[in-house]
Amino acid sequence: MSSKSSSQRRSALRRALLVTALGVLAIPFVVPTVWMVAASLKPLPDIFKAPPSLWTSDPTLSAYSEAFSFQPFARQYANSVYIAVLVTLITLLVSSLAGYAFARIRFPGANALFLVVLVGLLVPSEVTIVPLFQMFKRAGMINTHWPLILVTALAGPCVLATFIMRQFFIALPAELEEAGRLDGLGRPALWWRIFLPLARPALSAVAILTFLTSWNLYLEPTVYLTSPELFTLPQALTRFTDAYGGEMWNTQLAAATMTVLPVLVVFVVAQRQFVEGLAHSGLK
Repeated sequence: MSSKSSSQRRSALRRALLVTALGVLAIPFVVPTVWMVAASLKPLPDIFKAPPSLWTSDPTLSAYSEAFSFQPFARQYANSVYIAVLVTLITLLVSSLAGYAFARIRFPGANALFLVVLVGLLVPSEVTIVPLFQMFKRAGMINTHWPLILVTALAGPCVLATFIMRQFFIALPAELEEAGRLDGLGRPALWWRIFLPLARPALSAVAILTFLTSWNLYLEPTVYLTSPELFTLPQALTRFTDAYGGEMWNTQLAAATMTVLPVLVVFVVAQRQFVEGLAHSGLK
């Protein structure tokens, strides 16, 4: 009995130490976010008050309303949402098809071709931005959202997504495919009716990673877009300046808070599937 209680105490102590360590490690990530939200509710002079304080005695939402009146922030918000959603859907479709092909279809040169695809992860976006700009300029797509959609959905993020899907599909037992073939299913039906439903954890991981990549794009929108009504949120956040070029800190923090919250909500809702998807794919 004493040995069992001693083991339980050691287990509880280890758990307490782990929770404490994780709490300490979370401080650098949580505190800036809490400060951003709190500062967005302060009048501008309170942000630089000395000594600094986290909360204000006079909270106000004026910075949030000013974010929408200063520039077409609602339109820019909608731009980021629809681009990120469209890019995520395209990436899910392409990566699941490519991942299934590399994992379950045997053809000459499959491994060599997959290595060529993986090389796309090693090429920085800054290296390809100039030739891509020239290509889209000749196609008449500059100052449109098409470059942001096509480059993000079919470039680096899609390569990573294809790797995750391939690793997940490889781990599934071959008996599933054999049973489907006995039922008369072809390749498209096997992918759609058997493998895709089983790949929900991996699809969740791909969806979150792709959505975050598209949501946080800054270089590509800066290069391809010139009209404020077409801007995405990362561009919009840099334009909250007064007539003298000074930063409108409370307005900018309010806009940043509205930018971050949807991403946090999505991750909190799907974090279990996200972790499970990465674990099953073998990605560390």
